[in-house]
Amino acid sequence: MKSKIAFLALTLALLIVSLPKSRAQESSLRDVSLIEDHSDRERETFVRGRLLIGVRPQIAKKSARRLFADFGARRSTEIRGTQVYIVDLPEGVSEESYIDIYSSLPEVEFVELDQLHSPDEMIPNDPSFQSQWHLPKVSAPAAWSLTTGSNAVKIAILDTGVDPYHPDLSSKLVPGWNIFNNTPDTRDVYGHGTKVAGVAAASTNNATGVASVGWNCLIMPIRVSDTKGYATTSAIANGLVWAADHGARVANISYKVTTSSTVTNSAKYFYGKGGVIAVSAGNDATFDSAPDNPYVLTVSGTASDDSLASFSTRGNNIDLSAPAVSVLTTTSGGGYGPASGTSFSAPLVAGAAGLLLSMDASLSAQKVRDILCQAADDRGPSGWDSSYGWGRLNVDQAVRRSTGSPPPPPPPGDTTPPVVSITSPAPSSTLSGTVTVAVTASDNTGVASVNLQIDGASLGAVSQSSYNFTWNTTAAGDGPHTLTAQATDLAGNVSTQSITVTVKNTVTLDAPPKISITSPYNGAVVYSKVAVKVAASDDRGVVKVDFYVDGRWKASSTNAPFTIYWDTRLHTKGAHLIQCKAHDASGNVALSPIIRVYKMQ
Repeated sequence: MKSKIAFLALTLALLIVSLPKSRAQESSLRDVSLIEDHSDRERETFVRGRLLIGVRPQIAKKSARRLFADFGARRSTEIRGTQVYIVDLPEGVSEESYIDIYSSLPEVEFVELDQLHSPDEMIPNDPSFQSQWHLPKVSAPAAWSLTTGSNAVKIAILDTGVDPYHPDLSSKLVPGWNIFNNTPDTRDVYGHGTKVAGVAAASTNNATGVASVGWNCLIMPIRVSDTKGYATTSAIANGLVWAADHGARVANISYKVTTSSTVTNSAKYFYGKGGVIAVSAGNDATFDSAPDNPYVLTVSGTASDDSLASFSTRGNNIDLSAPAVSVLTTTSGGGYGPASGTSFSAPLVAGAAGLLLSMDASLSAQKVRDILCQAADDRGPSGWDSSYGWGRLNVDQAVRRSTGSPPPPPPPGDTTPPVVSITSPAPSSTLSGTVTVAVTASDNTGVASVNLQIDGASLGAVSQSSYNFTWNTTAAGDGPHTLTAQATDLAGNVSTQSITVTVKNTVTLDAPPKISITSPYNGAVVYSKVAVKVAASDDRGVVKVDFYVDGRWKASSTNAPFTIYWDTRLHTKGAHLIQCKAHDASGNVALSPIIRVYKMQ
C-alpha cells in the first residue's frame, strides 16, 4: 500500500512539472553521449537523468515523443530502427520512480537505466608472457589452410577506439564513427579497443608483431566510450545500428551487455542485416541467471589448460568460451603486450565469425551462430553447460563445417543414445501463461533433432543447437502435465527425459478485484463535469471504489454500477492522470490501469 501511495504522489509531482513540447531529432546519434565528468564515476553505475524506453511496435514516433513529454521529459531520441528511445528526465528526479511510471503505461514494452559499462579487461598477472598460446588452442593455424579471411568482411569493434597508427592495424582500418562525440575521430582514448581489435583482426604474416584470427578481415572502429573506458548502454546500442548501416557483418562488444533490452533491440537490427555479434560474458566470477540472448554470442573465458578462467562470469546465457588469460595482442602506441579478461575471448569468436563469412558471405547470422556452437570443443559436463556454453571455440572445425560438407557418417554399429535434459522449467514447478522450455542434448556422433511433447502430443521439433520451445500453458488446462524431450542422433538412436509440472492459470477464489475505467477513454479531452464510469467485479463482491486524480483521493462510490462525477473545473489545464481502487469484502484491493486525459480549458 505504501508503495502505491508513493507512486501516486510522485505522479502528481510529475504533472506539476511544465510539459515541454517534444521535437524531432536531426540525428539518431545526436546528444546521446555521456557527459565526461569523472568526479563521481567510481560511485555511479548509470547516467543520471536518463532512461532507455522501448515502446511497442504499433506506437508511432510522434505518439511516443508526446507520451514522454507528457511526464516532463526534456528530450527523447530514438535509436534508429529499434523502437527504443533515449529519454532525458526533468532535473533532480528519481530515475527509479520514473521507471515505475513509464513501465505502467500500455504503450511501453520495457524501461531500463542507461548503464555505465567498464571494459571487461583484467590486469595480467604475468606481463612478460610472450606467447600467443591462444591461437593454436582454438586451432586457428589449421583453419588458415582453408581461409585467412577476406577484406570484404568488416568487423566492427565497439570500444574505446583503435590506434590508427599501429603498424599491425593501420592498413586494416575502414572508416568508423565516434558515438561519444558524434564525430569521425575514432582514435583510441583509453587503450582497450586497440587490444581488442588486434585479437580479432591484426595484420598477419607481415613479419611484424602478432597474428590474429581474421588475417584479412577489415576493422571498423566504433568508439562508444569516454576517456576512462566507460561506455553507456545507449552508446553501444547506437554503435550497433551505425555499424549495421555501414556494412559491418561482424561486431564485437567487449562490455557486459548481454542482458540489456536496449542493446538486444539494436542487436536484433544488426542480426536482421545478417550480422553476427560477439559479447564478453564479464569478469565478476558470478553466475548470471538471465536467459539466453538469441541475437548475440556471449563468450566466457578460459585459461591455457582449458579450465574456466577464475574471473569469468558463468550463466544461462553463455554460448561459447575462448581463451582469455595472457592473450598477446596489439597495444596503443605501436606496441604489444598480454591482456586478460573476457574482453579478449569475445574478439576471438568475432574473428572466427569473420572467417566463416569470408568463406561464404551468404551465411545467415543464425547459421554462423549454429556452426560456431556445433564446432566447439566440448568442455566441462557433456553438452551445453553454464561455464563453457557449447564448448571452447574451435576455428578449424567451424571453417570446415561452413563449407557445407555433410557430417561424417556415424561409426558402424553405433548404439550409444544421445544425452538429453530439460533444463527449464524445473521439475514440479508451477507455470502460467507462455513459458520457454529449454532442452540440452549431446551425442558422440551428433544430434539430429530434439522433439518436445506435452502429455504425449508433439509441440514441435528443432535441429539447431539452441533447443528452446515456446509453450502457451493456457491451452493445456490447469493441473499436472508431463513434458518429454526426445533426442535423436545421426545413427537413429533415441533417448528421452520427462518431467512433471503443474499449470495454474485460473484465478482462485478470494483473489483481488478486477477493475478498469470504462469512461472516459485513455487520451480523452475533458471539460466541465465528467462521469467517470468504472467496471469492478470480484468473487465476493466489490464494496467500495475510490477515485484518484493525479495521485490524490477525490471521491468514493459504494454502489454498483460505480460512477463518480468529477468536476474538472477545479483542476489546471493540461494532462491529468485518473485511477480507481476497488475494495472487496475480504479486504483485498486492486488498482485500475491509469487513464491519461487532457483538460483543454
